[in-house]
Amino acid sequence: MFSQGQLIFSGLFVLAFVIFMVISYRKDKKLHKKYYKGSIFVLVAFICFIALLFVIKSVR
Repeated sequence: MFSQGQLIFSGLFVLAFVIFMVISYRKDKKLHKKYYKGSIFVLVAFICFIALLFVIKSVR
């Protein structure tokens, strides 16, 4: 299916991508705290809305 070179490349790519994302997030941590203070409530509301849709669908 995949050659060994392709698997090695994809593994290294994923590793480099995750490392880059962690470094970027740590760099912007102060800005995230300043500009996205109430975003957790939006996330909770969105998850509740999706759960409500699943409940409505399963009841019918």
